[in-house]
Amino acid sequence: MVRIDENKKSVRFPEAVDERLTLLARKLGRTKRELFMQMVDYFYKSKKDPADLNDEVLKKELSNGISRILSFIRKQEGDMLVPMYSAMEELMAIAKMQSPLLKSIGKGQSEATIMGRETIGYLKLVDGMELQLKIGDFFMLPFSLFPIASLRSA
Repeated sequence: MVRIDENKKSVRFPEAVDERLTLLARKLGRTKRELFMQMVDYFYKSKKDPADLNDEVLKKELSNGISRILSFIRKQEGDMLVPMYSAMEELMAIAKMQSPLLKSIGKGQSEATIMGRETIGYLKLVDGMELQLKIGDFFMLPFSLFPIASLRSA
């Protein structure tokens, strides 16, 4: 049985680099071979330059992303927030104009309530006076008008 080895290529590097690669592989829990293949995939997919330690490409992309976000916010502000703010100002002006009217309506209602209570009190007083008058009038009538028999049956 012939064993086919897919690993046909090799990479040569100094021992100092090998020591750092070994430490990194141990730290990440991978073999050096797995780590190397993952590094190649990472740089291939991210299109980053390993020689660029400050990662200028990433800074540019972040800056562009921030610029896009800010322009989106400005657009939303112009489309939505400014019209809402102006509508809010109009509503506040209307509310200020209607405030005295509402206060006078409330004052009128308060006065009507007070007058209603006074009227109820007056009506109770008049009602009580009428009752006293009726009872008093009954007793002020001469007894000759009432036959005694009718008083006994009552």
